Amino acid sequence: MQARDVMVSPVITVTKSATVRDVARTMLEKRISAVPVVDDADKVIGIVTESDMLHRVEAGTERRDPWWVRFLAGETAIAAEYAKSHARHVADVMTTEVISATPETPLHEVATLLEERAIKRVPIVNKAGELVGIVSRANLIQAVASARPKLAMHLPDSTIRQRLLDDLKKQSWAHPHSLNAVVTNGTVDLWGFVDSDKERKAIRVAAENIPGVVSVNDHLMIKPVLVY
Repeated sequence: MQARDVMVSPVITVTKSATVRDVARTMLEKRISAVPVVDDADKVIGIVTESDMLHRVEAGTERRDPWWVRFLAGETAIAAEYAKSHARHVADVMTTEVISATPETPLHEVATLLEERAIKRVPIVNKAGELVGIVSRANLIQAVASARPKLAMHLPDSTIRQRLLDDLKKQSWAHPHSLNAVVTNGTVDLWGFVDSDKERKAIRVAAENIPGVVSVNDHLMIKPVLVY
């Protein structure tokens, strides 16, 4: 799947001249946690998130760090924090370094972006740089919940066994030479030795995902550690 398959579109946006109060109201009314900021050409120039609203003078939540923290931070950082907590317009509170993706970006890459950058959503832009959608962590969860189970297939036991062994040979973590699989009427019995419980679980999951498998019996054992 690609970003285009799960993205929300059209996207609720604001301009940099909007007030912080207006953005806060929009987020509450639309039940969203972020609002992209666009220019006249509908290109993303920033984004306002819940995090940008945490420390605000209106709510009495502006930062009140100890003197030594302020001393270490320096006057420039303190000035920037003051502007963000007291500013009236979006241009002064928005995050300008926006991480984005394209409609063709594979979902696994979007998931990696969200995880590695510790962000909750990614604006989706086309080749012209125009905002066309947004993908959040919730949208990825929706994709999982909406996934349709594979149609049941009745494959010969020998085919199931061979497909499982072939799949395991492609995995760097598996050690097929230490494994054996016996398939009877769609039930897979796993035998052999593994290095860890995680490898054991992965092998069981691999077997469960082979079309035609009815159930899996795990007889795998962890290799004993030699003392000498």
